[in-house]
Amino acid sequence: MTTRVLGVDPGLTRCGVGVILAGASRKVSLVSVDTIRTDASSELVDRIGHIGEEIEKLILNVKPSAIAIERVFSQQNLRSVMGVAQISGVVFMLAHKHAIPVFLHTPSEVKAAVTGSGRANKQQVGQMVAKILGLEEVPKPADAADSLAIAICHAWKSVGGTVSSSSEMTSAQKAWQAAEQNATASKRR
Repeated sequence: MTTRVLGVDPGLTRCGVGVILAGASRKVSLVSVDTIRTDASSELVDRIGHIGEEIEKLILNVKPSAIAIERVFSQQNLRSVMGVAQISGVVFMLAHKHAIPVFLHTPSEVKAAVTGSGRANKQQVGQMVAKILGLEEVPKPADAADSLAIAICHAWKSVGGTVSSSSEMTSAQKAWQAAEQNATASKRR
């Protein structure tokens, strides 16, 4: 069974949107990736409206069965957090409108899923996204690669459990599997 996952790295100036196809044994492949951009000098309502329209076009085009979005987290730049929250709200509204479940993942959760380390930098995340998806180049800008990382994180988490053949897994998948097994073992104690 395959699943289409839309990953969203929400942002008001650059919003990364990536779609992957997730299959058995945590196999994932690229469907599409893009960065929706808005001009900071435009009116806020126009910027949010443009991003919403573009995401809705993507939803209608690729028909994802799940939307994964990076969870808003507190940081020192309140203006940036507000933009992320506003775009996240648009994504939630569109998910509701089109009856698509939404899943939130923290930045460290996403980094750990694709690199094996929750402290990985953007370059490491981009390189692993390219490797996992079999791409020749890292998707640019980083928002595009991040959207794919979010989708991959969700796809691997939603599989729920280990894969049957460890010889088919990347090093990041093996690290994820080990972390899942350790977490499950510690819950049983």
